[in-house]
Amino acid sequence: MNAVEWNRDLTQDLSAIRDREKNLTDKPDRGLGVVSFPEMRKGNIGMCVATQIARFVKPDSKIPGWHSQAQAWAQTQAQIAWYKAMEEAGEMVQITNLTSLHQHLTLWRNAESTENLPIGYILSLEGADSFISLKNLEIAYNYGLRAIGPAHYGPGVYAYGTDSDQPLSQKGKDLLAEMDRYNMILDATHLCDSAFWDAMEIYQGPVWASHNLARKVTPHNRQYSDEMILELIGRKAVIGMAFDAWMMIPGWVRGKSTPQNTGLVIEHIAEHIDHICQLAGNASYVGIGSDLDGAFGKEQAPGDMDSIADLQSITGILSRRGYSEQDIEQIMWKNWVDFLDRSWA
Repeated sequence: MNAVEWNRDLTQDLSAIRDREKNLTDKPDRGLGVVSFPEMRKGNIGMCVATQIARFVKPDSKIPGWHSQAQAWAQTQAQIAWYKAMEEAGEMVQITNLTSLHQHLTLWRNAESTENLPIGYILSLEGADSFISLKNLEIAYNYGLRAIGPAHYGPGVYAYGTDSDQPLSQKGKDLLAEMDRYNMILDATHLCDSAFWDAMEIYQGPVWASHNLARKVTPHNRQYSDEMILELIGRKAVIGMAFDAWMMIPGWVRGKSTPQNTGLVIEHIAEHIDHICQLAGNASYVGIGSDLDGAFGKEQAPGDMDSIADLQSITGILSRRGYSEQDIEQIMWKNWVDFLDRSWA
């Protein structure tokens, strides 16, 4: 989305990206982005979940989106074309199985410098509206798609998402059955409560939540209740921490709240980490999800975050809270790798 829809060249230094946008006003985060490939490498972020996203909306929708599923599919194809172009340029490398996963981990572990290394990516679809039929899932799997979140915001073609609620439809159940056939990862992020519980009952394959927080800390349907968190723990899922301001702390008002007037800082994420770890009794089911490639930047991120590289400060935050070195390593990256080792074995 950043590259194709926001027109950002993520291969450039962050300062150059911001400078090029300084006179633009079409997006609230113009000149305030926090992600670029050089910043990811600086922060030792060698692998990520990379998103395809294109929502379809009906004429009476109050949220933006594409006016047909065909348009939404075309948008996702522009996105995969960009990822493939980044592979050709040596900027990225796609991770689709255990062989490519561990080859990439070895490359980063053994490198004297990460400055010119490709960033590994696991391709995920956020909201399945762009699938005109389940034939599109087969096509997407063949170009490397490995995770699908059926829902995003509002009513979706296959599932209802944030700020809406509806049991999983037959189309949604058919989608899960086809995903199961390919052993794809179900991303439970954004599923409304009813669809979440239906999916947990139906789906037999691996489940994660790429970017989600705790409802107990920030009360909102976008976050998970304790019961949902316990269900995910029982499924050996990993829940990725998100750094969108309104998810991190209660009381954030869009258009009025700022990181400065709320005092929001990176350390607030530790409240969500602590809560999930307390429910689990260990640190095995929490990871860093970030969501920093979403439609926001510094205006809606922690006040002490200038770029995605600042995620490394979480290690010190957790250490001061009494987490062991092993726990910190699990949270910062290893839980995701352990999950993939289990899921792709």
